[in-house]
Parts: sequence; structure tokens; C-alpha cells
Amino acid sequence: MGFFRKLFGRTSTEPSTLDSAPAATEQPAVAIENPASSEPLVEPTTAAVDVEPAAAPTSPEPTAELPAAQSAGALATERSQKTTAPLDPEQLPERDPDGTNYLGTRDISNAPIVAKAVSTRGLATWAARDIGRIRRNNQDSVYSLLMSLPDGEHDLSVGLFVVADGMGGHEGGEIASRRAIETVMIAVLEQLALPAMADEDPGNPLPLLMMTAVQDANTRIWNEAQAHGTDMGTTCTAALMVGDGLYIAHVGDSRLYAMSDGKLRLITSDHSTVGRLIAMGQLTEEETRNHPLRNQLYRTVGQHPELQVDSIYQSLEGISHLLLCSDGLWSMVDDDEMAAIINETPWPKDACQRLIARANLEGGEDNISAVVVSLPPLQAQGALR
Repeated sequence: MGFFRKLFGRTSTEPSTLDSAPAATEQPAVAIENPASSEPLVEPTTAAVDVEPAAAPTSPEPTAELPAAQSAGALATERSQKTTAPLDPEQLPERDPDGTNYLGTRDISNAPIVAKAVSTRGLATWAARDIGRIRRNNQDSVYSLLMSLPDGEHDLSVGLFVVADGMGGHEGGEIASRRAIETVMIAVLEQLALPAMADEDPGNPLPLLMMTAVQDANTRIWNEAQAHGTDMGTTCTAALMVGDGLYIAHVGDSRLYAMSDGKLRLITSDHSTVGRLIAMGQLTEEETRNHPLRNQLYRTVGQHPELQVDSIYQSLEGISHLLLCSDGLWSMVDDDEMAAIINETPWPKDACQRLIARANLEGGEDNISAVVVSLPPLQAQGALR
């Protein structure tokens, strides 16, 4: 059973397409004349397709014409109807009479025609950050990673996306944000990627893995801050994509949006004073952008010995893009404009650059970070739930 089937606790009884082809027909032994003896030699039986010998090389002597039944068209039709086993290259002719190469392989007559599936948008990601127009140093950190991990006979797309907005003291915020991302990244690689490659039993469930990783980052930053006498801390919004599911661990006021039908929807909640006022219905989203308390956070990573982490699961069905960003972006550019930029920009790298440029044009009052993820169109059918 594959690593992710163990992780999700699922089993599959569907037969593999690789095993669906019938076995190759065993060919009878063929007698070969031994030039040194009058007794014939018997060639061992092999499981191979009956392949016609290659056309003789050009020579001044005339060659016999192929029978009509073995013409190029008839031969190609006959071969396309056969199920064959892999052949040794030395057993194969260089070319068919019609000039095409032919290799014996399994029957793929019922396989999907992938060559006709042309994608207008694929799985891609980019992470970018900018110092802005006012700050003296950049305390934001960003991270994005896409990989393919084995799941039994198949592979599963896995991605890790993180935004951390640091705070506290000279370079303290930069250190805190980097520690947060480093801790989350190591946890995912050690507890998910490496065991999956070895097909070992999975460790923690994915929501617990992400929550524990952020809590470990909190402990690490808190201990380092106490040792150096600083008050450094950071926000942390981390999302782990496994197949068609997204597992989010969130602390602070960095944000994760999901795009469906061309519109952005906020998935996370801000752990700030104005965020709580919005949740209570006392402020609107627009009123928070210039509110004097908009930067006052009541929950961060590294500023208390214990930490509560928001754990969110989001299905990726119906979602075309993900956007993770610091408040340096969302406080400068409204949601509709961010959605328009992502919709108009096919590649995540270009989208990140345009989002950052727009935030700078609006004032660039803080460090600006963005991670954009585009998802395949097949995952973008239906509505965001």
C-alpha cells in the first residue's frame, strides 16, 4: 500500500492500468540451421511479438518485393492490434517498410490520449518579497516548493507555501521569520517527504504535522529571544498541499486567499485587534485598511512560551489560484484588484511582481510579500466550498 494511502487511511481495489494488458503470447521454438553442422539448432522460446525482419540495406542486387498482405499499411494495422511484451533492441528492425520505428510495448489502445490534453494553466508557484518604500530592512520571509511523491503505483503532487512577517528589534524580525519558515520546511521534509520516498509508515496526520511545526517554531524563537534579550516574533501562514487538499496552519495577520470563478476569498482570520472587530461585525474590511490599530496583533509566533495555532482544511476543488501574502500587500491593494492582477497574469512569477509593484505604487508602507500558486484547470471546475 502506498505511503499516502496509509496516511489518509484509504485502500484501493481498482486494478492498475499497467497490469491490465494480457500476457504476451508465447512463441513456438524456431529451428535455425547451424552452418557448421547438418543438425539444426533450436532457438529458446521467447515472449516477443512476431516482428518481420528489417528491410535489406541498399545493394546493387535486386530484392524481392513484399507480398501485398505485408505491405506497410497492412503490417501497421496488424501490429496495432497485437498486445506485445518489451523487446530487446537487438531483436527489432531499424525501421518498418513505411519508414517509422517500431518498438514492442504493452497495449495502450484503451489508455487516455494525453497528447491531446493541452493545458491552459498548470501547477506552478512563485514566492517574492520586497522591502517597500519606507522600511530600512526587510523582515518578511517567503517559501514555496512543489514536488511529486510516490503513492503506490502513482505519484501525488505536494506543495509547501509559507509567508512569515517578522517583528521586533534590529534584524530580530528577519531572524524570527526565517526561523519559522526553516522549522516548518524541515518538519514537512522529515515527516512527510522522506518517509514517502522510503514507503515507510507515516508519522503524524497532516493537520497535526502542520500545527506542531508552527508550535515548534514558536518554542525555538521564544528560546532564542530569551537568550538574546529581544522581543522578536513573527506571523506565520503555512499551507501544505497534498493532492486535492490544503492543510493550513496560521498565526498572525498574514493571509491566505483562494480564488474561484475569478474572485478571491479570504480563508484565514487575522489575529489582530481590527480582525477581531471585523469578526464581531463592528468594522468592515475597507475600514481596517487605515485603522490606527490595524498593526496591533494579539497572537504571534515566538512572543509567548505557548501558542495556539489555527488549523484549517480547504478542498482545492473549484479553486484556480492560491495567494499567501503579508499585510504589506493586502493593506495596500484591495482584494478585487489583487484578483484582477492574478486573473490577467498566466505565470505566478509575473503575478507576484505585479502585485508587489502595485503595493509600492500605493505607498509601499511596509515590507511586501506574496506567494502565488496556480492550479490545473481540472481542479478548477465547480464552486469554492
